[in-house]
Amino acid sequence: MFDLTRFEDPLWLIGLLILPAVVYWHILESRRGLASIRFSQVDEVKRRVPVTMRGRLRPALLVVKLLGLGVLVMAMARPQAGTQLIDLSADGIDIMLTLDISSSMEARDLGSASRLEVAKKVVADFVAGRVSDRVGMVVFAAESFTQCPLTLDYDILLEFLKDIRIAEEAWDGTAIGMALINACNRLRDSDAKSKVVILLTDGVNNAGEIDPMTAAAAAAAIDVRVYSIGVGRQLSATSQAGSRVEFDEEALREIANRTGGKYFHANSEEKLQEIYAEIGELEKTEVTSQVHVDYSDRFSAWIWFGLLLLVIEFTLANTLFRKVP
Repeated sequence: MFDLTRFEDPLWLIGLLILPAVVYWHILESRRGLASIRFSQVDEVKRRVPVTMRGRLRPALLVVKLLGLGVLVMAMARPQAGTQLIDLSADGIDIMLTLDISSSMEARDLGSASRLEVAKKVVADFVAGRVSDRVGMVVFAAESFTQCPLTLDYDILLEFLKDIRIAEEAWDGTAIGMALINACNRLRDSDAKSKVVILLTDGVNNAGEIDPMTAAAAAAAIDVRVYSIGVGRQLSATSQAGSRVEFDEEALREIANRTGGKYFHANSEEKLQEIYAEIGELEKTEVTSQVHVDYSDRFSAWIWFGLLLLVIEFTLANTLFRKVP
């Protein structure tokens, strides 16, 4: 009842000024109705006519009456409670995360964990920072497949991310072109204002039927922007499996340039975090909000409460606290 937000007709609150007038009238009536007898001393009278509890409580009737009248006046001002409604609108971005899971991603030159584990941690933070963007994920080694289609359910996506493991030896390799085409196929029918692929790899394309430059041309044709990230402390490294891998920085830079994206080189976990943060700023969704307040009247409850107080006052004044002439 008292979850009050505003008064629709606040001018009625001027009526509260009648309450002091009621008090003044009550004092005048009390004095006018009193009979008087002169005594030389009143000590004996006070001792023989003690003040009862009923006499002490009688002034409370005036308080109840004033409350009742005050509540009725406030009811006439139409008290209302409001519920705030916030409408969020955003032109979302569709993002395909594309992760290399070849054996060379087992190298531990980014920190205490492997390249893949570091990448998973940073990608998870990136996903958690999105608001209304659809995000999907493609993983690749010698073959490429969709780990998660475009979705707004980030919890599901993060569960899929946790399950990613290094590719088995039977399909080890680096099919960058195939991975990029796979990601673009997921974005082909998208009507988002921006379509993005974040390609993370630590090797050179050595598998798959599609050349990376051909895949880049296909991405550019459907307005997909590719941000390519080369992972590793140096341009040439040796994986834990013992195979020599070469980091093709020139190819990754060209893929990004052809699609209007940007190339990055991550040689530490901190650098990789900075890269994903920068991409997040480059592809930032603008979220606008409109606040509406839905008001509902509360005056009926106030009227009933005020009437209840006046009924209580009237009943007590004519029963328990009735004056005897």
